[in-house]
Amino acid sequence: MEVKRIQSLALKQLKEVPPEFIRLPNERPENSKAIEGVSVPLISLSQPHNLLVKEIVEAACEWGFFQITDHNISETLIKSLKEVGEEFFGLPQEEKEAYANDPSNGKFEGYGTKMSKNLEEKVEWVDYFFHLMYPPSKVNYLMWPKQPCSYREVTENYRKEMLRITEKLLEVLSEGLGLEKKGLKSELGGESIELEMKINMYPTCPQPHLALGVEPHTDMSALTLLLPNEVPGLQVWKDDNWVAVNYLHDALLVLVGDQLEVLSNGKYKSVEHRSLVNKERTRMSWAVFVVPPHETVIGPIPSLTNYQNPPKFSTKTFAQYRYRKFNKLPQ
Repeated sequence: MEVKRIQSLALKQLKEVPPEFIRLPNERPENSKAIEGVSVPLISLSQPHNLLVKEIVEAACEWGFFQITDHNISETLIKSLKEVGEEFFGLPQEEKEAYANDPSNGKFEGYGTKMSKNLEEKVEWVDYFFHLMYPPSKVNYLMWPKQPCSYREVTENYRKEMLRITEKLLEVLSEGLGLEKKGLKSELGGESIELEMKINMYPTCPQPHLALGVEPHTDMSALTLLLPNEVPGLQVWKDDNWVAVNYLHDALLVLVGDQLEVLSNGKYKSVEHRSLVNKERTRMSWAVFVVPPHETVIGPIPSLTNYQNPPKFSTKTFAQYRYRKFNKLPQ
């Protein structure tokens, strides 16, 4: 079955989006506008430790989302990461198709576009490239783009930075739960923790008020570290409203995912978010998902529950969680 790529659709310069992209009225951006004048938490990593813990924990509890600055990832590296991703998506279509994935047969890595399983299910206006990034023992480098040729080197350099930031954030979030600083990391598999890279490409869309780049969802990761390009589109759900996340030149976006919500027994919120598209400009984002290995058993941490605060979530392997989430089954 041939997969229709959104990028190829966008090149046809359609006047209207095909019907499978048109959202139900209540889901359309034109009918669910973001609230004005609310800004998302912005946190500097260079502030004194006690303040850092306080700000991150507050944001994780109340928003499940924050932006970090002073993260010491070099601007050159960020620029290179964006360039190699843009270059890949700029390749001729047949070169990209050599990396096509096949999620229905369990092949998630590679170049993809989400297909709808049925007529009611709407399609998202996004193409993506997905691959495992860490640990090296599990990485299949054959699935990484060979063009541009600097892709691997740049992505491996970025991986080091993502590991460093992940370590720091998990330590702070562990402290916020009263655990020792390696607490959350060890619950997530310790040194076997995995990082997945997903490059999202949202081509220009003729009717952005009717379609969505990504529909409202929470991430199944523990944390997601997101680097967007300068085209806005990300919105997070807070207090029954959508809040637009404005682009900040050097900020890294941090989203709390389902696994941290489960481990913290609901103290940290997995943030619901969506992505809008744009008529004039292509939006891109680079998401790194921090996930436990598939066989890791994840449930509320026993020391955080008692008879007054019983477990709010069931305990299962990450593989089971993932299967249920993909198939939209109750957890």
